[in-house]
Amino acid sequence: MTNPVRILVVGGGYVGMYTALHLQRKLKRRLAAGGDGSVEITVVTPDPYMTYQPFLPEAAAGSISPRHVVVPLRRVLPHCRIIIGEATSIDHAKRTATVTTLATAEEGTGPVEMPYDELVLAPGSVSRTLPIPGLAEHGIGFKTVEEAIGLRNHVIEQMDIASSTRDPAVRDAALTFVFVGGGYAGVEALGELEDMARYASRYYHNVKADDLKWILVEASDRILPEVGEEMGQYAVRELRGRGIDIRLNTRLSSVENRVAVLDDGARFPTRTLVWTAGVKPHPVLAASSLPLNARGRLDCTAQLSVAGAPHAWAAGDAAAVPDLTASEKGKECAPNAQHAVRQAKVLAENIAASLAGAPLTDYRHKYVGSVASLGLHKGVAHVYGRKLKGFPAWTMHRAYHLSRVPTFNRKARVLAEWTLSGLFKREIVSLGSLEHPRAEFELAAGGEPPKPR
Repeated sequence: MTNPVRILVVGGGYVGMYTALHLQRKLKRRLAAGGDGSVEITVVTPDPYMTYQPFLPEAAAGSISPRHVVVPLRRVLPHCRIIIGEATSIDHAKRTATVTTLATAEEGTGPVEMPYDELVLAPGSVSRTLPIPGLAEHGIGFKTVEEAIGLRNHVIEQMDIASSTRDPAVRDAALTFVFVGGGYAGVEALGELEDMARYASRYYHNVKADDLKWILVEASDRILPEVGEEMGQYAVRELRGRGIDIRLNTRLSSVENRVAVLDDGARFPTRTLVWTAGVKPHPVLAASSLPLNARGRLDCTAQLSVAGAPHAWAAGDAAAVPDLTASEKGKECAPNAQHAVRQAKVLAENIAASLAGAPLTDYRHKYVGSVASLGLHKGVAHVYGRKLKGFPAWTMHRAYHLSRVPTFNRKARVLAEWTLSGLFKREIVSLGSLEHPRAEFELAAGGEPPKPR
């Protein structure tokens, strides 16, 4: 009796979850067979859920509950083995991955070696930070659902501070919100939160919407490059029309002592600096023996296999996949969700074909365009050559992402929440205490309360 074919999927994001999902469907009989020709699929992921990141801005604004932004992997992947942990290195020559799990971290026993026959590397990306003074101490990221909800709580708490303080300097810093990065994450997060804070201000007796200062810092000469130059310019006009300070061709120099210093000389005392200035490949790629390109992404073929490394596969943010539909030779597919979801399906089909000795399929998908939200009922879109703005673009943004969020369960819940939010007033409650659930008990037991952010 031969051992089962061990497929190891590193990462539980778009590519990891969808690849495992398609594999368990394609290889259903072999997963249940046991013995000769059987297959085992193991997914190693830091979190037991997949986060649908396009919904993070709406979760931060309170339009969607946090639990509906995530998809539980154990429910979606019942035929896969889910291990909560993180791969720290890959030795493809030995076909082993070094993994730190929750159990090994708790027991202090060190990482474990996980053998595999087929490897799918889909760890996603991590925030790309720069050595800017004060950024590590005071910056707030926006890549996870925890960061999104934490930022929502933080914004409302700053309004509470401004409402209760008698110190004008503290009030000014509390009501100044600086976002660095003019891509999807930064613009959509700023647009949704500005909308939410503007609405919340009507319930404060001494905080008006015009008292809030919102600043977007972008190093290039445009924002939202994915929607095209014309729609990007419209987005700038729309945001500036709402009183948001858009600073193009500008960089953050320092945020020490809670003062955001820009390279144009401007200084803004602030208690909120949100960093969304790009991403970089996951560190596990550099800790593998697999070939990388100049940007640190895996060098992949059009079949989504890692070049020169048999039995290794990759897609999404981690992979440099040639774009066969581009007119320019050597152009790569953009590392976005649109490509990631489609690549995952082809990747699973190619792994199944490889196990069966069948020919592989090239990944080919022409980029159809982009949509972006600028807040409630406001947006921009450039899809199939058509340019939309305002309410039609916002409607398209919601319709597209509703169609793409995994599982019917999540689609129904998100649609229900959108319907209810249209019928009732916004929720403006801060649940910042959730970030320190034991604080009150520790204080009662004689401990010290947690330090404020």
